[in-house]
Amino acid sequence: MQSFDLAASSLRELNATLHAQKALTNQTVWNIVNPKGSHAIAVGLDAPIEVTVNGSTGYYCGGMNKQATIIIKGSAGPGVAENMMSGTVIVEGDASQYAGATGNGGLLVIKGNASSRCGISMKGINIIVHGNIGHMSAFMAQSGNLVVLGDAGDALGDSLYEARLFVRGTVKSLGADCIEKEMRPEHLAILKDLLAQAGADAKPEEFKRYGSARQLYNFNIDNASAY
Repeated sequence: MQSFDLAASSLRELNATLHAQKALTNQTVWNIVNPKGSHAIAVGLDAPIEVTVNGSTGYYCGGMNKQATIIIKGSAGPGVAENMMSGTVIVEGDASQYAGATGNGGLLVIKGNASSRCGISMKGINIIVHGNIGHMSAFMAQSGNLVVLGDAGDALGDSLYEARLFVRGTVKSLGADCIEKEMRPEHLAILKDLLAQAGADAKPEEFKRYGSARQLYNFNIDNASAY
């Protein structure tokens, strides 16, 4: 295991060292200590390495991740795993707003709660939240899956496209064009797999599925005068 102390070295040095692991390396396990809420820890990684951050982080930890597994032993600031392409990011505490924003792929697991706009404009990422999520989550979500074991705040799925939203608890309100949908066998299978990946102790049958009514993104000639 390779260890990196952010109290003794700079964040720039850390990220440069992790980026260098894209070349063939046997330094596949990294341990970061004294993060002290620093921003942009372990961003832009592109190697099948495992990085453990021992403490809470600031903005954009794990952003633009490819291939890597990043474990945050604390809470994460805004934009954790933002624009992630592949790999896994696990937050053992809570996550601030817009967790997993614009994510194209990979898996984001939040073992606590997530704040507002979780999964905003998600484009293929899978997000599993063990706790609750805040308002405007999955706003303009295009594809992927958002799984919430707790409750969801106001305006869930506002203006979403084809992302699938699974919520076990209560939803305070649904956003524009978001409706409850039938939970078919294929959705139960998807959900069962995601819950297993996230180590979540819940049954797929306990969830409701929400998705797009498909009324907002189709041009209707009868409404031409409104444009």
